Amino acid sequence: MGPNFSSISRVLTRIDEINSRLYPDFQQTQPLKSKFVDVLNDVEKAKRTSRSKSNISGKTNYDELKDVINECAEKYNIDQELIRAMIQVESGWTTDAVSNKGAQGLMQLMPRTAAMLGVEDPFDPVQNIEGGVRYISDLTDKYRGDIEKALAAYNAGPARVDSGNIPEVSKRYVKNIMSIYRRLREVG
Repeated sequence: MGPNFSSISRVLTRIDEINSRLYPDFQQTQPLKSKFVDVLNDVEKAKRTSRSKSNISGKTNYDELKDVINECAEKYNIDQELIRAMIQVESGWTTDAVSNKGAQGLMQLMPRTAAMLGVEDPFDPVQNIEGGVRYISDLTDKYRGDIEKALAAYNAGPARVDSGNIPEVSKRYVKNIMSIYRRLREVG
């Protein structure tokens, strides 16, 4: 008795059904794939092509995201210069940036943090900025307006800040952001 190819075919058909619901723009234009890896590669390719609702991907700049930044700054009561400084340090304005620890997008959200904030696509600049600004706003509230503590918590996690065990790399991170933030505020 050989392998049951009808079961494999049913699984692949089900995968296509799920893909069509998750990624409506994805169309199966090729015959059924012979390897599961091929199917996964196609799904990843479809995700990348339909990823950004704002049509901004890769390297970007403040002018392209000015409206989003200003809207989030107002909504969450965070200076737009602080948001700009964070994006500069976190990703260098690269929408598809991924850190060696797995942080994603412009504001480098960790997958669990992104999920907690309701960010479905961390590579969509609008969702990523909205989530990142909301998070720094929450942290600023938690630390009663202490931006430096909020930034340290954004980078190292609130538990480390609460324990007083802020890593040196996080201290440098805060220093870099604060330097850019001050410079941007002076320029206006």
